Amino acid sequence: MNWWLRHPDHRVAVAPSLLSADFADLRADVASMTAAGVDLLHLDVMDAHFVPNLTFGPFICEAIRRTTDLVLDAHLMMTNPERYLEPFAASGVDAITVHVEADCPLPGTLGRIRELGVRPGISLNPATPVDRLDGLLADVDLVLVMTVEPGFGGQSFDQGGVEKIAWLAERRTRAGWSYAISVDGGINEATGALCRDAGADILVSGSWFCRADDRAQAARKLRGDA
Repeated sequence: MNWWLRHPDHRVAVAPSLLSADFADLRADVASMTAAGVDLLHLDVMDAHFVPNLTFGPFICEAIRRTTDLVLDAHLMMTNPERYLEPFAASGVDAITVHVEADCPLPGTLGRIRELGVRPGISLNPATPVDRLDGLLADVDLVLVMTVEPGFGGQSFDQGGVEKIAWLAERRTRAGWSYAISVDGGINEATGALCRDAGADILVSGSWFCRADDRAQAARKLRGDA
């Protein structure tokens, strides 16, 4: 079974974005997501510099780790993520994803993430050409395609991300690599289907999933099982 999948019979993983969770009762909200059958949790870490918003740091990741055994992907929307790799790794996350647009030496940063016993991931913003990832794909376990501008939830889906997903899937097959393709931003039943068909492995959904009256049904819709 792939490392990002909780259920071996699922082809596509569902990853709620905790940016849309109820932080007044986070333990209960994580339990609700788990009961709905999600595969992993997406942790949006923002530094108020790389993006114009501020969320949380390693201590919240550590608190979340104590509430669940789901895979945790820490998405570091940070200008200098290399300065904080050790505390995030120590918090118990399973993957650390950094941006190709970050101001850091990317090969060394990705290598350091793996040295810390965590799976390295790379992300790119909607305006960034996908070929910016050339030279990095062999060294990552996850590629995160942003289909909104990072920083705030509830934005509309950028259709250009579908072509990037297809490019990454074709490149992965041709090179024999095994990274997971994740997509984040404006993901719902309809856009999730577009991304699945293009080759995405992980669908990150924030507002749409977290506000669903029936989260288990929402997860099934994202997978195309409903």
